[in-house]
Amino acid sequence: MSEPSFDQLLDDFEFLDDWEERYKYVIELGRALEPLEDEARTPDNKVQGCASQVWLVSETDSSGANPVLTFRGDSDALIVKGLIAILHILLSGRAPRDIIETDVQAALGKLGLHEALTPQRSNGLAAMISRLKADAALLAA
Repeated sequence: MSEPSFDQLLDDFEFLDDWEERYKYVIELGRALEPLEDEARTPDNKVQGCASQVWLVSETDSSGANPVLTFRGDSDALIVKGLIAILHILLSGRAPRDIIETDVQAALGKLGLHEALTPQRSNGLAAMISRLKADAALLAA
């Protein structure tokens, strides 16, 4: 399964009738992610504030005219891995300033995720977003 654009993701969410179907889709997105190699599962890459085990690895791609931040991630929870996939679609491969300025919560609100996630999952998602924005800020500095 190739990664959809965020607009395609919005269309897919609108097409799916209920949250059970949307959860299945989010899990499917997570299953499509490349697993993170064991060497990347370090304390530095672990996201604090998540109930599940979550690792994010940010990397700078300087091959173009302007550097972009790419990231890879993994989790021991399928739904969380799907949330990582959604953040990847929304943020990975973008300029640091774009990542910093993106209102991720508003974008995710268009998917209706806030109503469907438990408070623990919402807190974990916020922790992942904070981590990615902090990594982008370091690259932008």
